[in-house]
Amino acid sequence: MIPYGRAICYSGYRQGQSPITGVYPSYEEVLADLLMLEPHFDYIRMYDVSLHAKTVLDVLKKEGIALKVMLGVEPKGEISNPGCPWGGLHSEEAIASHKISNYAQLDQMIDLCNAYEDVVLAVSVGNESTSDWHPNLMDPKTLADHIRYVKARVNRPVTFCEGAGFWLTKGAPIAEAADFLSIHSYPLWHRISFDQAVTATIKDYEDNRQAYPDKPILFTEFGWTTKANEKMNRHETDEAHQKRYLDEVLAWSETNKVTMFIFEAFDEPWKGSDDPDEPEKHWGIWTVDRTPKLFFKTWINK
Repeated sequence: MIPYGRAICYSGYRQGQSPITGVYPSYEEVLADLLMLEPHFDYIRMYDVSLHAKTVLDVLKKEGIALKVMLGVEPKGEISNPGCPWGGLHSEEAIASHKISNYAQLDQMIDLCNAYEDVVLAVSVGNESTSDWHPNLMDPKTLADHIRYVKARVNRPVTFCEGAGFWLTKGAPIAEAADFLSIHSYPLWHRISFDQAVTATIKDYEDNRQAYPDKPILFTEFGWTTKANEKMNRHETDEAHQKRYLDEVLAWSETNKVTMFIFEAFDEPWKGSDDPDEPEKHWGIWTVDRTPKLFFKTWINK
C-alpha cells in the first residue's frame, strides 16, 4: 500500500517558535528544512492541521520537492483520564465540545489531503490517543469511526498512530478499520537497557505482525534521545548511543523493507518541562539550530 521508503518525523519549530504560542516557521524556514531533508528521505510525518502543516504542503507543491507527507490530527479528549499525571479530566460540557471540534479537525485534514493530494502519503486520525497516560484519551471505537469517516472522503490510506504495546491491548477495533497500522517503539521510555533496545524494537514489530497478520505495519515513531534526566537511563542518552541504535534498527528496516519514521528531525526545545535535560527536547538527529548530530554525520554517506 505504501512503498518502502526512508522516513522521518518533521517539526520545523526553531528557537522561540512553538505551536503553543502560535509562532510558526516561515515559508523560507520550511523551505530550507525540506531542502535539507529531501536528499535523504522519501517521507515526512506531521501531527496536526496547523498553519505549519499548511506551509509545508505549500512549499512541497510550489517548489516541487520530492517528499510525501503523512498528515495527522490531535483529537481533544472524549474520555476523562484520572490516571494522567498532567491533566486529563474533562467536564461533560468540554467533552461535548471536543466531539464537535474533533470532527472539525478531521474535516480540515480531509480538505488539506484533497487539496494537496499529490504530496500527501497518508493521513492519521490521532497520535497515542489510547495510551493510558494521555491527557486527551479517546475510545478505540470512536477512533475507528473517525477512520471510516475520513476514508469515505479521501483517496489516501488512513491510519492511527500508537505505541506498539497499546495496539496489542486496545487496538483491535482500530485495526479493523485502518488501512495499515502505525506503531511506535521507545525502549528508552520503558527503561530497557541499551543492549536490548534493538531487539525490543524488532519484537514490537513481530508481536503486532502476529496479532494483525492481514495488516501492513509501519513504524511512525522510533528514536533515541541524546539527553535525559531521571525519567530514563540517562547514562545511555548521548549521540553515540543514538547513532548505534538508529544504525542497527535502520539496517533491519532496509533489509526487511519496513518503513520507519525516525523521531525526530530536529530538537524541540519548546516541549516538556523547563529542565534543560528534559528528554522530550532532544530526540532530533539535528539540533534546533540545524547542526547535525553524530548519527546524521555518518549516515548521509551510506
